Amino acid sequence: MPAPLSVIIPTLNAAGDLPQCLASLMPGVEAGLIREVLLSDGGSSDATADIADAAGASIIQCERGRGRQLATGAKAARGEWLLFLHADTALTRDWVERVRDHMTNAPGKGAYFTLAFRSDHPMAKHVASRANLRAKLLGLPYGDQGLLVPRSLYEETGGYKDMPLMEDVALVRAIGKRRLSMLSAEARTSAAKYERDGWRKRSWKNVWLITRYLLGASPEKLAAAYR
Repeated sequence: MPAPLSVIIPTLNAAGDLPQCLASLMPGVEAGLIREVLLSDGGSSDATADIADAAGASIIQCERGRGRQLATGAKAARGEWLLFLHADTALTRDWVERVRDHMTNAPGKGAYFTLAFRSDHPMAKHVASRANLRAKLLGLPYGDQGLLVPRSLYEETGGYKDMPLMEDVALVRAIGKRRLSMLSAEARTSAAKYERDGWRKRSWKNVWLITRYLLGASPEKLAAAYR
């Protein structure tokens, strides 16, 4: 029987973080859980393709845009389960056990990981804790937390939309809080944007953008503000 899990990673000049991301997936390969790792690439000009090839991952070329790239990867995937993961996120080694338990005990539901930042900054744990609390209370995890979903549920909810921003929020809202679980394994993501912009400023900007989206602002206007 083929391994059940397809991992989809959208990439664009991701060579700096990609090796750590792919290395974190190796326990899933060794455990017979991962069927394939698909990099849906939006036109990288760095060593992304070489890194993917060396790791045994497949590259799918498509037009740039994270929502579009995620949808393209999902369409090409062959697994019964899909794991969407950002290229600057690495999973802790216990992810295999947590994912396998979820597949067995909640076969019709989606899941995401506990957020952590790869940073020693004093604000890192505070921002992550607040994001995890929001995810639990509202069912709105960040895309940085990954998304594990059975293919049947992904297709039922319409999958990722071709949107310039908020594609992750749109999908988890369609899935619904009752069909989402937080896994205790961590998704340790890059803190580069927070350290560049300032932890408080970046955190509140993200909250404001999501609030505007939930109140009806268009993804196009939000993308312009985000840039």
